[in-house]
Amino acid sequence: MVPMDDGASPAPIDRAVLERMRSRFDGYHTFESSEIVEEGKLHLRVELSSDYYPTDVAARLEIRWYRNDDFNVHYQEDRQNSTWKCRWDRHPNAHNSTDHFHPPPTASRTAAENAQWPVDHRDVSRLVLEYIEERIETLWEQQ
Repeated sequence: MVPMDDGASPAPIDRAVLERMRSRFDGYHTFESSEIVEEGKLHLRVELSSDYYPTDVAARLEIRWYRNDDFNVHYQEDRQNSTWKCRWDRHPNAHNSTDHFHPPPTASRTAAENAQWPVDHRDVSRLVLEYIEERIETLWEQQ
């Protein structure tokens, strides 16, 4: 059994869903690259295109999707001197409901908020991408 607070699910990773997500992300200009990472915890890593961000920002997604439809979607922006991140989760834990969101800028466990996420990975992806689009607009407005 997986410890309750490690951000994982008791189910195995659903590689087929990760491959479908990768294929979908590869079709958008917003993404520079996507790959299924085997080292450590199996996940999909998606690098967002730097063309959409101010010059000092590099951004990525790291996604784990489990066979029971639990998931972790981490979004992170890196700058020379700082990191900004948030996380959408569905997994057993002791700090919140199974569906929860770790808000920016640190995605800390103590700031997590209960949430309701769609069941289907395509709907979760759409929700995350809409959030990222809003974030990109905010970054440009702050320039």
